[in-house]
Amino acid sequence: MLKLINLEKKFGSFKAVNKINLSINKSELFGFLGPNGAGKTTTIKMIAGLLAPSGGKIILNGFDVWQKPLESKKKIGFIPDQPFLYDKLTGREFLYFSGGLYSLSKETIKIKIDELIDKLKIGTWIDKRTEEYSQGMRQRIVIASALLHGPSFILVDEPMVGLDPQSAYDVKKIFLELVQNGTTVFMSTHSLNVVEEICTHVGIINKGNLIFQDNIDSLKSMINGPNKNFEDLFIQLTNEE
Repeated sequence: MLKLINLEKKFGSFKAVNKINLSINKSELFGFLGPNGAGKTTTIKMIAGLLAPSGGKIILNGFDVWQKPLESKKKIGFIPDQPFLYDKLTGREFLYFSGGLYSLSKETIKIKIDELIDKLKIGTWIDKRTEEYSQGMRQRIVIASALLHGPSFILVDEPMVGLDPQSAYDVKKIFLELVQNGTTVFMSTHSLNVVEEICTHVGIINKGNLIFQDNIDSLKSMINGPNKNFEDLFIQLTNEE
């Protein structure tokens, strides 16, 4: 599904991402964990095709993201850390606009919106201007726009930022349902609780280096002795770098 091969990003002499090698399979909910400034968002943007790598390859759905951008992106849904909406459009208008970018017919968009209204609980707000939305509702509309074209791979950058507990719970439930239905989710976060609660696999990045990659059970098995919980283990791993 996704392979990062010696992926690297430099900003001048600074290495934001240092020759990462990573493999993610179908139907994984992969938590990309790290402190602030570790290289998570830089990696996400390279995978999404928004930031050119300094070296290495990104293979998604069998295509090189930078050699075959259209082919590789047909089945990607991207949910950024800061939901961007056109404030003067209603949620429904924004979704029609987003669907048009994927060359979906109006009838197809209508059918998908009707499905997503119930799944994402956006019916009350969908015909109001997005400038009236809370952070949680804005996030739901962005998630809806990312799901319109039926992607097999979802990229998510810090999905819980600014969400109230109910919205955070609903978003986690959505990701779990997607994975159960065969979608792969790659989620960057600095929230240990989110990773522990819902992720099947974990990668930990620190100072641009990938310092851990395995399934969540393998990570949990390392909690012993001085590492009494997930937080202790994370601090130990990132401090060893």
